[in-house]
Amino acid sequence: MEFSAAGRLEVRVTAADVGKRVSVRRLGEPGATEGKFTDTVGVLTSWDAGVLVITRKNGEIVRIDEASLVAGKVVPAAPARRRGPAASYEELARVAARAWRPVESERLGEWELRAAAGFTRRANSVLPLGGPGLPLDEALDVVRRWYGARGLPAYVQTATGAEGTQELLCAELERRGWVREVTAELWIGALAPVADRAEAEGVVLAREADEAWLGRYQRKGVSEVALRVLRSGPSVWFASVPGDEGAAPAAIGRCVVDGRWAGFAAVEVDPGQRRRGLATVVMAALARRALEEGASAAWLQVEEDNAGARALYGGLGFVAHHAYHHYRQPEAGRP
Repeated sequence: MEFSAAGRLEVRVTAADVGKRVSVRRLGEPGATEGKFTDTVGVLTSWDAGVLVITRKNGEIVRIDEASLVAGKVVPAAPARRRGPAASYEELARVAARAWRPVESERLGEWELRAAAGFTRRANSVLPLGGPGLPLDEALDVVRRWYGARGLPAYVQTATGAEGTQELLCAELERRGWVREVTAELWIGALAPVADRAEAEGVVLAREADEAWLGRYQRKGVSEVALRVLRSGPSVWFASVPGDEGAAPAAIGRCVVDGRWAGFAAVEVDPGQRRRGLATVVMAALARRALEEGASAAWLQVEEDNAGARALYGGLGFVAHHAYHHYRQPEAGRP
């Protein structure tokens, strides 16, 4: 917090700081113990009619009455990262997008409208990496019409928590009634330690997802469109640990190698075979192949409520880089 020369707390944040990362302290919520303070750190996304709106790293929107402020200051745009490869949000967003391509896309300024017959939100949402070339309301109208023509709800994928992410856009979407449905995180780590964690004996690597692999994949009834998405990416590998004769594999995984990056996805284990380290074995095998192709860094995506996956990836040296969210268009009749 900021102190004056006399040692008093000061508010050194103004409406002119909208768009900057700030740290503020306010009096506690109504009914809280007298003298109790609450600290909030995030991007100041608006300051109107006496109310500050701050978007935290995880995308949570916090509204604060300016009369409750006791201290505040602008802080560096992004804290120094202690572990993991150096990477910008834009680099990771583009790498992740290339690893999960839609079957149809169209540009709207620096936005990419993506569609794949509804198979996953990532392949059926707008990826905004810059401005749309139109006022926001006009751009969102174009987005609604584009997805509506394909019989799909309109989604916008946004990110928070790193330098260059889209806290301001998140706040504008929420102001217009768009609903955040899913929040996940993109984690990064060094690739070599993953390859060294386990022997890869018994893991089968292939360029195609065969019927056995698809039998373990959690998204049942995979269509031809879904197969096109699964196969997309610069260099795609599918891993399987064979199960009992006639049964689906005991474990599977997918990896896309793209320059220095290896992206892991669809790491799934037969519920009856869990706690045997099979997920680690699958990732180690894929990591070794990615190292052979020149990759050195790794990324993956994990939902915030998947405690088991978060524990696994944390143990392999991965750390959160940023959060990403999918905002769905308002219901009919709303703005």
